[in-house]
Formats: sequence, structure tokens, C-alpha cells
Amino acid sequence: MARIAGIDVPKNKRGVIALTYIFGIGDSRAKEILADAKVSEDTKVNDWTDDEISRIREQVAKYTIEGELRSETQLNIKRLMDIGCYRGIRHRAGLPLRGQKTKNNSRTRKGKRKTVANKKKATK
Repeated sequence: MARIAGIDVPKNKRGVIALTYIFGIGDSRAKEILADAKVSEDTKVNDWTDDEISRIREQVAKYTIEGELRSETQLNIKRLMDIGCYRGIRHRAGLPLRGQKTKNNSRTRKGKRKTVANKKKATK
């Protein structure tokens, strides 16, 4: 099993798919990394040679990935909340950020439904 950027990439998968297991590397970036490292996209990870793995590691090291990328994302969200912009307020409230309607949907962001009790006025 190849270990790249602190992640064990699955050995039974093609190189392009295996690299996407690293946070911050998607399909297009994986293809770019393999092209720069001169490794075939169709080669499975367990067929990679030590030389190919080292070339791939060098290419992956050029990008912001894993822990560094996660912390950068969290800092960006914290900055939005601190300056009090619309997106920051929506983050703070746990609501969708990008203009989605919330009357019927957005259960993923809002969480489980909370029943609101119907308060009737007591009549004399």
C-alpha cells in the first residue's frame, strides 16, 4: 500500500481514483499530478514502482492538502463569522449559505425537525 501525504491510498484501484482519497485532490488534479509525474492513469497502485511513487509524492507536495487545507478552510469560515457578513451569519446560525430556500428543504443544515407547539389563547 502506497503512503502519500500521510494517507494510505488503496492499492487495488487505478492511480487517478486512488489519489482522490487525499483531501484536496479531485479528479482533474489527480490526472494533472499523474501526467506531471509521467505515470499512466490506468496503472493500479500496487503496480507502481518506488520511483513512480517518489515522483508522485513530489508532485503532490506542490499543493495545499489534508490538514493544512482543512485548517485554512476553517480559518476562512471563522473570518467570515468574525466580520459578520451574510455568509458568516448563516454559518453561525447553521443555515444554508448560497441562497437556497429553507421553508421546505435544507434538513441537512438545519438538523432534525423541531415541533413548534401551537399556543392557543385562553378564552374567559
